[in-house]
Amino acid sequence: MKLKFDVADKYQPDPFIFEDCGELYLYVTGKKGVEAYSTDDLFGIWHYEGIVASIDGRHSYWAPSVTKYKGRYYLYFSCSSDDECQFMHAMVADSPLGPFTNPTCFYKRFSIDSHVVETEKGLFLWYSEDNKDCDRIGTRVFVDKLIDPMTPTNQPREVIVPTMDEEIFKRGRNGDKDWHTIEGAFWFREGEWQYVMYSGGCYDNDSYHIGYVAARSHESDLTKVQFVKHTNNGKFAPVMYKNDFEEGSGHHSVIKYKGQYYAIYHARDLDCQKRNEFTEACTARVCKLHMNDGVITAERYSDHI
Repeated sequence: MKLKFDVADKYQPDPFIFEDCGELYLYVTGKKGVEAYSTDDLFGIWHYEGIVASIDGRHSYWAPSVTKYKGRYYLYFSCSSDDECQFMHAMVADSPLGPFTNPTCFYKRFSIDSHVVETEKGLFLWYSEDNKDCDRIGTRVFVDKLIDPMTPTNQPREVIVPTMDEEIFKRGRNGDKDWHTIEGAFWFREGEWQYVMYSGGCYDNDSYHIGYVAARSHESDLTKVQFVKHTNNGKFAPVMYKNDFEEGSGHHSVIKYKGQYYAIYHARDLDCQKRNEFTEACTARVCKLHMNDGVITAERYSDHI
């Protein structure tokens, strides 16, 4: 089901939901900066708050996320300049809607799709970067421990790797090798299980999907958890992908709202004719998630929850 917004003709790619003091915030990809929305009811009207973070000389602000740490708010996103690719950045504010200041670049290499979480062992950054030194080359999910909210240790561990053709972004993109993409990681813990959900494949292909890895573990150092990818005996078994009313179902976040888990994700209407190079006409949507003994299922409808 689509979320409801007070503005028309705007898109919400890569929606990240964040709850603070009874208010809900949604941060999305933007060309000129990170854009945000707010509401006091997940299923009510979301109000457009405009651009809440930008850096002079940068553009294409991808896949933002926010965490609260010791009373301050930290915004993570990737952006680029005319002579650089997407680099991961962080900014800080005293309010969920900014103004976010003090931009810090985490990695001087392609790095996207942040999710910072705190456990008993500290802060950890989930993100994606490329690996070309392997059979299935492409973008993969890594986790890196943070020294503080603005400083990574820069000792990332590769966690989720491509294992199937449905995760191919483009065939023959790198010479004679197909390029794979696994991105948009979101970690959470429920009971004895830890989950990392992710997007795989190409947003413009029917196989673009949301999958997950899981671990039955109480380990709080997330660089040490041994996650296992969910498949059907090694075959493609996504939580979400194209159905009879929407396509491009991917890059999401998760919230436990009034005792129920929900995925906030982007997708296009199946008959959408408004695609463009930057947004692909993605709008934010919501569906229920269910967890049972390490297995995630999604309950999706076009017009209700």
